[in-house]
This record gives sequence, structure tokens and C-alpha cells, in this order.
Amino acid sequence: MYILECADGSYYTGSTNNLERRLQQHQNGEGANYTKKHLPVKLVYFEEFQRIDDAFYREKQVQGWSRKKKEALINGCFDKLSNLSKNYTQYPRKESVSSTGSITDKQTGSPSTGSGDTTK
Repeated sequence: MYILECADGSYYTGSTNNLERRLQQHQNGEGANYTKKHLPVKLVYFEEFQRIDDAFYREKQVQGWSRKKKEALINGCFDKLSNLSKNYTQYPRKESVSSTGSITDKQTGSPSTGSGDTTK
């Protein structure tokens, strides 16, 4: 399993059984469509596994992480990973107040979420 930093600062996570060859493919634009559009790329982290299915499982796990959590992994701040694993339901809810002073979104009980690439 490996993490690449792309030219625009975004991260790409993948897995392979030959890291050196795969990195060369990415650099040559023969890798994933994402990295092809964000060249050049630089290897910032990797883990080795005995079995490719274990590497693939880890790849999928890390792909779901936030940018901050990926950066903690890349920087070796393993003690921060647990805190960065907490999702929004584990934090106290902040109520939003309208101009009339009434509490909004009280009925849904869910925070509003935006869309976007969290790894950028």
C-alpha cells in the first residue's frame, strides 16, 4: 500500500506487488487516471504486506480517511490516528442560531455536510 502526493497537493492511495514499477508507471502517465492528470507525483508513504489482498484491504481503509489522518500517518504521528478517527457523531453538536434567536436544524439532528475532496 502506498500514498502519493500529487503536483496539486492532493493524495492518491494505491496498492501494488511491485512499488518501483508502479511508481514509474504513475510518473509516465500510465498509472491511474487521477495521477495522470495530477503529475508529477511523489511517494510520501508506503507499507509492505506479505499478501496483496491485505495490501488492498489497507488501501481501501486509508482511502476512506480524512486528509488530516492521512497526513498523521505520513508524518509518523501514530498517536494522533485514534483521535482523528472520531466521526462527527462523537463530538458535541453545535446548534446554529438564526437572526431571531431560534435554534435551527433541531428536528433533523444531523449536521449539514458539504461535498468535496477531503484529501486535497
